[in-house]
Amino acid sequence: MTGFSIAALTGDKLGCRRGFKLLFQELDLAATAGRALVVTGPNGAGKSSLLRILAGLLAPSAGKVGLRGAPADAAWREQLHYLGHDDAVKGALTVAANLDFWRQVLGPTGLAVEDALEDVGLGGLGRLRAAVLSAGQKRRLAIARLLVSQRPIWILDEPTTALDVKAQARFAAFGRAHLAAGGILVAATHAPLDLGETDALTLSGHVAAPLAAPLDAPFAEEFDA
Repeated sequence: MTGFSIAALTGDKLGCRRGFKLLFQELDLAATAGRALVVTGPNGAGKSSLLRILAGLLAPSAGKVGLRGAPADAAWREQLHYLGHDDAVKGALTVAANLDFWRQVLGPTGLAVEDALEDVGLGGLGRLRAAVLSAGQKRRLAIARLLVSQRPIWILDEPTTALDVKAQARFAAFGRAHLAAGGILVAATHAPLDLGETDALTLSGHVAAPLAAPLDAPFAEEFDA
């Protein structure tokens, strides 16, 4: 995996409302290259909403998301992988065809399909229809998307859901390798991820606990609410 140049994914005074409920407000964060940011909190606290805001899938009610140190011509959404609760697996397609589709859409800049399937423990299953996979196997197929296309930012919502102990260890190895290459990783989780030293952000459900990471450099690119 090659090195990446983006220094940080940042949030400045972010706010999020769902209906009449305030999930968080005045939230500053910085997910820096080489160090994971792990988001925790009770169900309904806004973890998934925050990740969707960082991925550009949901507009914040206030504040900005930005990239620090990104090339001037960097397109924000083309810098990231988003892995949500939905594995985005088409049951009618084969395992290999599912992954090849994402490799072409996201850019064939990483591993070949067969190599990625081998790495996530699905080697030899490429010709099977994805509909027959177990929940854990579908999650591994979703994680394989991170390997076939190199992107500097990983935004992951409960990435180890349905994974057994061996598959969790594989995922942790992928995450550590991504960080070692200078990548950025933001993950919401209820379970330990074994990613080494991490920064932590806890959402309470109304107001986010503060994160100490300072925003000490101008954004390379900013996105208004």
